[in-house]
Amino acid sequence: MDYSRFIKKLQLPNDFSAPKELTFEDLIARPLTRSDLQADIDAVNSSLETIRNTRGGSWPEEAVSEEFDVLDLVWHEREFREDSSFAYVVYDANNTYIGCFYLYPLGVRTELTEALLEYNIDASWWVTASAYEQGYYQKLYQALQRWLPNDLMFTKVYYSNKEMPA
Repeated sequence: MDYSRFIKKLQLPNDFSAPKELTFEDLIARPLTRSDLQADIDAVNSSLETIRNTRGGSWPEEAVSEEFDVLDLVWHEREFREDSSFAYVVYDANNTYIGCFYLYPLGVRTELTEALLEYNIDASWWVTASAYEQGYYQKLYQALQRWLPNDLMFTKVYYSNKEMPA
């Protein structure tokens, strides 16, 4: 069967509530909101090549404007509220913007195939160019491997980044 036009709905427990904060070593993640606007614009625009090379996908095609980014962040807020997907911003202990991670149903970012039906979430992430140089790309991946099954109850995770840490 051709699943490419389908999205696999997230299966969440009735009492599920996505965490408002996740911590791992010096990383602190919280829901991405419009309050992160200026830091998000600066981080994305200073790291376009790093994001393309590690996360992959069609975003970002070019530098993001304030008008575009505020709409994008409001969209992420709505999806988070509705439990249809989850976007988190990640800071370090010094409140430096490190990057973001996204949890989507299969079929949104990654085309759904029969082989992907066993997974319950599509996880992707990116870090700023300077955070990448400091090893945070690998560290955020390690954090996701802990947070997703333990704090978010996703045990079958498909990591869709273009560059996968060893």
